[in-house]
Amino acid sequence: MPHACNLSHAECAELWEAQSDTNYVADRILRFLRILRANMNCILHLMCAIVFVVFTACAPKGNDSFEKETGDNLMRYARNIVVYEKDYGYRAEVICPWDTTLSLGSFAFVKDTTKPVDQDVKGVLMIPVKSVISFSATQWAVFLRLGEIERVKGILEGRFVTDSTMRALLAEGKVYDIGTEAAADVERMIQLQPDALLYSPYFDGNQGGLNVTGAVLFPFADYMENTPLGRAEWIRVIGILAGCEDKADAWFDDIEQRYNALSTLCAEVEHRPTVFSDLAFNGQWYVAGGRSYIAKLFADAGADYIWKDNPSTASVPMDAESILAKAQHADYWRVINSNPFPMTYESLGKESPVYPLFDAFKNHQIIVCDILSTGYFEQSQCEPDLLLADFIHFFHPELLTDEWEGYQPKYYHLVEE
Repeated sequence: MPHACNLSHAECAELWEAQSDTNYVADRILRFLRILRANMNCILHLMCAIVFVVFTACAPKGNDSFEKETGDNLMRYARNIVVYEKDYGYRAEVICPWDTTLSLGSFAFVKDTTKPVDQDVKGVLMIPVKSVISFSATQWAVFLRLGEIERVKGILEGRFVTDSTMRALLAEGKVYDIGTEAAADVERMIQLQPDALLYSPYFDGNQGGLNVTGAVLFPFADYMENTPLGRAEWIRVIGILAGCEDKADAWFDDIEQRYNALSTLCAEVEHRPTVFSDLAFNGQWYVAGGRSYIAKLFADAGADYIWKDNPSTASVPMDAESILAKAQHADYWRVINSNPFPMTYESLGKESPVYPLFDAFKNHQIIVCDILSTGYFEQSQCEPDLLLADFIHFFHPELLTDEWEGYQPKYYHLVEE
């Protein structure tokens, strides 16, 4: 799967669906070496991600417990950041996803320089920022959609970008490819003199020598949110940084309205089709916990997720026999395809003799997302309403009426015959 190397640390977390448990590290190493086997840089990248995953229960070093500031938090769904209005602009507190009693840092976003700024913040940014370096497609894609892409001067893994506008900017030298997360071009970053680096935080607070760039290091923990609207709401953080809060708020408000309207349609459905997810590797299956991002999507789409009662936000390892015993008669099976060629029932049948035993395989009810052709990692986080509509299209197509009449899924489709 050579193109899986397009995944950043943050995007690997998305592919895994949630943080892992430390007891299963060895099996995860085997699984993701398979995904990234085609490129040594990606393997190095992987090892950074695995270090991150191993210690998901650990807090960043050097951070003391904090008390959340009193006041009105502007964020409604995101749990890894709180934002308050201040006389000078905004104060943002990024909360440690692995220990919510700890902070990854407070930041002042300053609009009015005549007002005093809090002295206890980790970083101060004048907004709108003039330039940033984006470590994840979930960041630069928002700048692009907000019409503020000129503020992005560098990105990671540019050679794997699928968006045509960003590819053109890279070709024209208006945006620079600064390498991989495991081996970023620090010298190039210093030359670009960005106001901020939007990086994916690690459990131990290690910023990989990025302090030498002189930029404000802002931990962008969007990928650790466990709900679709929680992840999407980080759009509003980008809006603040880009100085277009109203535009970003209006965009998110529309997403929120559409998502909640769709989930309300499914809330009282009498029949909830059963669904399970993902594929096996090396005799082991990693299923998303019942409190994970994908489990929330399934529930909101009116489906009965096989492992809905599992209390974990993490992926839980099981052997194929256990999966078969519980999911053999499930109505649907959802999978992700990172290969550049289509997934078929023939190819799945050759991959494992267990797969044809599932009813979803026999009845051709396998739902797949081709991440390369859909731009899944560049766009889907900002379109949870469309992700939800995709699943409703399969689970309850009769509910898609009015503005959704005739809706054709954007990210998912049934596996080809």
